[in-house]
Amino acid sequence: MSRIGKKPVTIPAGVTANIEGRTLSVKGPKGTLTLPLADEVTYAIEDGGISVQPVSDSKRARAFWGMQRTLVQNLITGVTVGFSKTLQITGVGYRANLQGKNLKLQLGYSHDVDFAIPEGITIATPDQTTVNISGIDKQKVGQVAAEIRRWRKPEPYKGKGIKYAGEFIFRKEGKKK
Repeated sequence: MSRIGKKPVTIPAGVTANIEGRTLSVKGPKGTLTLPLADEVTYAIEDGGISVQPVSDSKRARAFWGMQRTLVQNLITGVTVGFSKTLQITGVGYRANLQGKNLKLQLGYSHDVDFAIPEGITIATPDQTTVNISGIDKQKVGQVAAEIRRWRKPEPYKGKGIKYAGEFIFRKEGKKK
């Protein structure tokens, strides 16, 4: 039995949820999100919450149960609070700044990297070595952060590159003389 799946997702005040066909839509103060519903799980809006139950006792239905409940929870959290990730840039001459709808990254290449900011994502650069990514869709925020990080992953010798805030970079010792 899924411990996560058993708990219903509470719907806070100011948030409305409705199921139309095989789609769940949630509307809140930050916007509207939709989720295509899996056939292996049943959904019900009752008692100020959304409950998720497996259709059968098959292994596939039980596997979808907890994941679908978490996806519903991410919708509710997204439209009320939102999600954010922070990237830190380390390295001499490495910096980022915002120019209109683009994020300009200088990462030691012979050219600057222009990253187009997708729709529904907000990027802020409080200083030249910090990039804050925020939005209501958890998957999209994580994907944008991963795409920016992919331009220069942190290397293990000096730690230069783009890393997530709070990420530990395992450091290696250099060559011995």
